Amino acid sequence: MNTETNHMPLMHTLNPQMIANNRPISRRDFLKLAALSAGALALNPLKGTGLTDFPKADKLGRITVGKMDVYIRPDANSQIVGAFYQDNVFPWIREVVGSMPGRVNQRFVETPYGFVWGGYVQPTWNQPNVPITALPQTSLGPGMWVEISVPYVDLTLDNPPARAPWLQYAASINLPARFYYSQIVWVDQIRADETGKIWYRLNEKYGSGDIFWSPAEACRPMTAEEMSPISPEVENKTILVRIWDQSMSCFEGDKEVLFTRISSGALYNNQGVKVDAWATPLGEFPIWRKAVSLPLAGGSASAGWSLPADGWVQLFVGTGVAIHSTYWHNNYGEPSSRGCVNTNPDDAKWVFRWTQPIVAYDPGDVTVGMPGGTKVTVVDN
Repeated sequence: MNTETNHMPLMHTLNPQMIANNRPISRRDFLKLAALSAGALALNPLKGTGLTDFPKADKLGRITVGKMDVYIRPDANSQIVGAFYQDNVFPWIREVVGSMPGRVNQRFVETPYGFVWGGYVQPTWNQPNVPITALPQTSLGPGMWVEISVPYVDLTLDNPPARAPWLQYAASINLPARFYYSQIVWVDQIRADETGKIWYRLNEKYGSGDIFWSPAEACRPMTAEEMSPISPEVENKTILVRIWDQSMSCFEGDKEVLFTRISSGALYNNQGVKVDAWATPLGEFPIWRKAVSLPLAGGSASAGWSLPADGWVQLFVGTGVAIHSTYWHNNYGEPSSRGCVNTNPDDAKWVFRWTQPIVAYDPGDVTVGMPGGTKVTVVDN
């Protein structure tokens, strides 16, 4: 029995009978089966680590935190009928407005098993790709940008031990290394195993040095055309970030060409204590660096955060504050970040293509001096 089949009912879907009987999956069992999966990877690299057999549905949801209760109605005061755990994947039927006391975000996701609050449910799709067998030549050598196009993919670490904090943490709780839907990373090698299966080597250009092998089907090769600039002839482009209503607008002169919800710097820590250190800076700032993909990290060794391969990063404050894509939450409309402006992947990509400076596919990273690129104004009233 392969690893995916062995752990599939626990890792990415709730058993409907468990929910009906109000007997949710235990965290202990979740970690136990995750450990079996990780052990299989360590003992038999590049074998048994194909794509997971995700539920069949047009749209899927993935839990991004340790545990989320499932309610009989979109109301946190209604009956709890089960629980989802981190990286459970399930059919996303629709998003509805409900009642979650204490939160700004009142959106719930309807699933076949009940309703789950949507702030930590990543919208995903399962879209495997036909592998390619040769890399194009670039100024960086053979390589290409790819986007993860499945809810998650288990990776094999090519050069242990783990270096990045996120990877060390996953190893400490016996979870496999994973990349998630919409993450973007550079591929610098392709290989076929003895069965003919194609693998891509994923190498973050500015990461901690961890290099991974991924089943090629999980990675969508990106093109220069999809990164081409939007309205490059327009000169008077500006971005307005409104902290007070958690929104962002892009303007060409006085014309608004994009409006989207965002998540700016969190106002409270995990203990509910008000903090100022994570606030998104107010004022006017020029975009000074843009990168198709960057790892994000900050804080201390004991209380920091580490997020690999994030897409469409636009730095506009010298301390590292950026507009960027988000795969670890869906809590737009509520302050949740560590100072950056979190946006959904589609809007992050559009804004990246629209702003100055222009970034080409090769090398996918540009830094400019003052006066910088497109101006970002952050206001709180």
